[in-house]
Formats: sequence, C-alpha cells, structure tokens
Amino acid sequence: MTKRSVPLSRLLAPVGILAAAGIISGVLQGSSGAAESRPRMSVVADPAPVSALSAPATSAPSATATPTATAEPSATPSPGPTPTPAPAPVADEALRSAAARAGGALSVSVTDLTTGQSLTYGAPGHGFATASIVKVDILATLLLQSQDGGTALTAAQQDLATTMIENSDNDSATALWNEIGQDGGLNAADRRFGLTATTGGADGYWGLTATTAADQAQLLRQVFTGDSILSPASRGYVQQLLGQVESDQRWGVSAAATGGTSAVKDGWLPRDADGLWVINSIGTVEHDGHRLLIAVLSDGNADESGGVALVESVAQAAAGSLSGS
Repeated sequence: MTKRSVPLSRLLAPVGILAAAGIISGVLQGSSGAAESRPRMSVVADPAPVSALSAPATSAPSATATPTATAEPSATPSPGPTPTPAPAPVADEALRSAAARAGGALSVSVTDLTTGQSLTYGAPGHGFATASIVKVDILATLLLQSQDGGTALTAAQQDLATTMIENSDNDSATALWNEIGQDGGLNAADRRFGLTATTGGADGYWGLTATTAADQAQLLRQVFTGDSILSPASRGYVQQLLGQVESDQRWGVSAAATGGTSAVKDGWLPRDADGLWVINSIGTVEHDGHRLLIAVLSDGNADESGGVALVESVAQAAAGSLSGS
C-alpha cells in the first residue's frame, strides 16, 4: 500500500472551531494538483422520478350427470417443491476478529452484486462522521439536481468534480457543497436515494455529515447499479472519476480486491476534541470473480496508519465472509 500522510495543517476550517464536544475544525486537505485525466462528459439529464426508491408479485365442479355421460373431475395440480432459501450471510470468525481490533466504533457493509447477498456488521445505528467520503454524495446530489433541471454539468462544475474526487481537493468540495445547497440540498437528495440515517454537516462543515455503513452501501448501489434514480450517464461519470483516484489515495476497501479494477473513495480526519482519527473507505472491488460493494467506517483510531490498517483488514475479512473464501 502506498499512502500519503496528510499533515494536520491542511485541515479544512470553513467557519472556525465548533463549540460542541467532539467537533473538529475541518477535514483534511487533499492534494489540489491537477488530475492525470480530467474527463469532460456531457451528463445530459434524464428527468428523475420523484422517488424510485419509495417504500419500494379447487377442483373444478363436476359437470351435472346426464343419462349418456359423466364429467371427469378436474385434476388438482401437484404442488412443486418449495425452494429452500439460501441462508443469510453471517460474520465469520475472520471478520469478527478483524473488527475486534477497533479502538472505537466500526461498521462494515458489503454487497455481492453477483449473488445479491449482503452483510452488515458492527456498531448498528452509530453515526460516523463521513470526512471525505461525502464527496461521492455531493457529486451524486449535483448530478441529480442537474437531471431534475434538464441540464448538463458545466465545464467549471466538471473541473471541480474531477479535483474533488480524484484528488480529494477540499476547496472544490466546498464550492460544490455550496452549489447543491449545503446540508439542505444533500439531505433532500439522500432521502430520494434511499439513505435514511445520513444528515448533512451543518454550518458548512460537509466533512461532519453523519452516516452509517448501511447508508453508504445504499449510496454505492445508486452509483454502481441500475437500481438507481441516477441516469446511466450520471452513474458512468461518477464511476469514471472514482476509478481514477490518485494512487496514494487508493487504500482502504481496495485491499479486498483479488483481481479486476477497483473504484474507491477514502476519508481521513483527526478530531480536535480527542486527537483520535476517523478513517473511512467506500467503493467497489472484484473479489474471487464477484463484484462487491464495500463500505467500512471507523472512528476512535489512535492514529491514521493504524486506522487505515484496520479498515483494510476488515474490508478483506468482510469480502471473505460474504463469499466464503
């Protein structure tokens, strides 16, 4: 794993220090250098439905006898065998052991797009600060709003989206956060995406958006599957950018890949109140020939490197727990 340590001096602090306990001064600043490839796509709007994810397939009587004929009773069809449902996946020893090393709260959600099975484990209902993984949600919201308006992203918006995703540039994220209407715009889009436990960060602090692993898995389904209110063009655009994240930010869930391509977005954030780290990673990988969506969220990590190692080990174990490998 090649990874860049980001100094605390690059934290994003859009409005100053928050007063509440556990609130940080911002999110880590990613590289603002130009991406190797900046795709310009005309993301033509397909009008989105209001909500594609709202709460959500005797024997016949015998004929009367006559002197010459008696009707045969209708045959009753024999019932076929009842299919036995596949058992729901459960966390195996490897996943439980990997998660037990967490210094704080941890949650993982993994979905196998090949089989349709999914597994969520750890810290149910715990609200994690997103740090930079919210940048995927910001872009998805921007694209949904463009669909609603029947417009394409402007060249300026595409430039901001490229640096926000590929380089995790915080200034670009702030600019697009303001364009979507900050937390109000994000919350409205997330309800339509089917995210039920995600709340946008207040007062401009997009990195303090609260979420769950299950909600991040749902967001990944919006980006990577056809069961989405995002148009194919919009989904393809987000997928392309996530597949081009700069090399030193391709850690996290990508550790679960055993082949093929990966698309990933990571988030890392030290909390001012206690100096402990939020380390998150979401994305898609190919594992043993299956395409998986994985979200791993953690907080309370003593340091950045330890949090990254934890997230990677949990992603690997979760992939194995779902596939049985």
